[in-house]
Amino acid sequence: MAEAARPCVLIPVYNHAGAIASTCAGARRLGIPLLLVDDGSDAECAAELDRLATADDVMLVRLPVNRGKGAAVKAGLREAARKGFSHALQVDADGQHEAADLPAFIHGLDADDQRLRIGYPRFDASVPRHRYYARYLTHGLVWLNTLSFTLRDTMCGAKLFPVAATLRLVERHGCGERMQFDTELPVRWLWAGGEVINLPVRVHYPQDGVSHFAMARDNALLALMHIKLLAGMLIRLPRLLGRRLAQRRKTT
Repeated sequence: MAEAARPCVLIPVYNHAGAIASTCAGARRLGIPLLLVDDGSDAECAAELDRLATADDVMLVRLPVNRGKGAAVKAGLREAARKGFSHALQVDADGQHEAADLPAFIHGLDADDQRLRIGYPRFDASVPRHRYYARYLTHGLVWLNTLSFTLRDTMCGAKLFPVAATLRLVERHGCGERMQFDTELPVRWLWAGGEVINLPVRVHYPQDGVSHFAMARDNALLALMHIKLLAGMLIRLPRLLGRRLAQRRKTT
């Protein structure tokens, strides 16, 4: 009999004082512990996280200064490993992910399940059009860098990580400290032969939502990441082409 999984919800938080309580309430429907990572938030948000962490099912990790989403998720994964969790379901702090769609990420999960489960968004009318269309630039680059359409949307903040395997990948490749983490890790996961499951998740952008995307800095980091991944794809090209050929043979 397979050993039962021990999942937790991992929520990186940076100055989402107004939304984080509602996000936690939605995540609680899963019936698993919550792990909040305070990524150097201001006093108002830090106080709200302290209040939430008084609950028995909430743990709090605090980074002294803001280091970025990738750094916060990695800190959360290390804490999850230390606490003995087998999997960590990352969700964004602003509550944009529909809580009713999250149970599918842990359905049928056992401790040995090494598949990376990634959400692909089902947007409603609240999505800013420039964000919606700009995502396809990243999608195209990801599909080029993996020679595959397996990764439907690496930018979605809903992901279920097998903790130990993800940390091994992070220790080897880093995968970025800020928003590039969301895309670089799944690409490297697929390069390494890891399995991926894509799951739909409804996404709503709050009208008063807070974005921490720094246009110049984060676009520069993302551009450098894609250049690095393109170089990595070229190095791996024979292996990736061989893998594609093998997959085609299996389906014919």
